[in-house]
Amino acid sequence: MDTVSKELMWIEIINGPNLARLGLREPAIYGRETMEDCLERLHTAYDERLRLTYFQSHHEGSLIERLYELQDQHVSGIVLNAGAYTHTSLALADALRATELPAIEVHLSQVYQREPIRQSSLIAPACRGVITGLGMDVYRLGIEALIPLLSPRA
Repeated sequence: MDTVSKELMWIEIINGPNLARLGLREPAIYGRETMEDCLERLHTAYDERLRLTYFQSHHEGSLIERLYELQDQHVSGIVLNAGAYTHTSLALADALRATELPAIEVHLSQVYQREPIRQSSLIAPACRGVITGLGMDVYRLGIEALIPLLSPRA
């Protein structure tokens, strides 16, 4: 990849509430891999291709503030696991629309096999796509889905 493309690609993974406990929290649903393990694997895989950063908060307002910060800092795109805010936060959906940042919504569990409330997403309409049910691999797949959307067109 040429230098210009490399400089243009910055993807941030954003995790919402309770996702700081990955690897410990309900391992039958979310698995035993920690987010730190996942990030190490992703940094190794994408080190030369893009700048990859991470943010997590249990607080809705902090997630919204981070989106506006990233817009101001010209992030290329976002892989977003909003956790339970996926199903409840119109404010987060509004912030995604307002920033116009390309985002892929991800969920570790297969939300369509879970409770009915988890089968509805308020943020999906503000995202470019949704990946669900593939465990920690959703983060890699989210990055892979964003890359062609962010690559400069010849």
